[in-house]
Amino acid sequence: MTILRTSILTASLVAVTSLASAQGHAQTIQVNKENRTIAITATDKVTLMADQATLHIGFIAYGPDSNTAYANGSRISNGIVDALTKAGVPRETIQSENQQVSPVQPYQVEKLTEAQKAQRQFQVTQSWTVKLPANDAAKALDVAVKAGANQSGQIEWGFKDDTAPDAEAAAKALKRARAQAEQMAAGLNTKLGSLLYASNEVQPSGPRPVMMRAMAAAPEMDKVQPLAINPREIERAATVYAVFAIE
Repeated sequence: MTILRTSILTASLVAVTSLASAQGHAQTIQVNKENRTIAITATDKVTLMADQATLHIGFIAYGPDSNTAYANGSRISNGIVDALTKAGVPRETIQSENQQVSPVQPYQVEKLTEAQKAQRQFQVTQSWTVKLPANDAAKALDVAVKAGANQSGQIEWGFKDDTAPDAEAAAKALKRARAQAEQMAAGLNTKLGSLLYASNEVQPSGPRPVMMRAMAAAPEMDKVQPLAINPREIERAATVYAVFAIE
């Protein structure tokens, strides 16, 4: 960034131009007596309700040996996916996250009876992510849990069009930058000209994912209503660096 002091304006006027080589951009604004500028850095934000959810669902199943544990896991695994698809969730939106068949470690069952330990020698774990409209997250979680997804509940909120809130935040920041530049120009008894250069840095922010562990399915679960889950608001901020000409 280069600072240019002009003799025809008051001593407080500092005209700033942006050199792209210093900022890593291709465009360069020349510094000379005919090219007087004002540079502004402004930040603004938007807060919008999430319209998309990424739901994490999964389960853990046990068995006295590897084959039995795997058979139990296979039954639960296919039951969960079938229940979701029957509820209207597109199969292509149900994406595998991880799956594992492994021995149960002694510390995991140390408080169980000997009979219970014998039935928990091996375990199968599996999880998926499900992308769906935000308002459908509670229903999908309810369906999955009642089908056996006893390790479920994390939700990440977002947008179907992730660029839209970023663009809106940048537009607001640029508008703020122009307003500040106009005030500065008015204070210098000059008039703000056209925008010569602008760049922005989006600063995504928002709520942390909602996390919970769902209880295992039981016969009476059919009468249980879905959890009261509502989409979250997400804040997106953008910082704009803008250079305006002054007349």
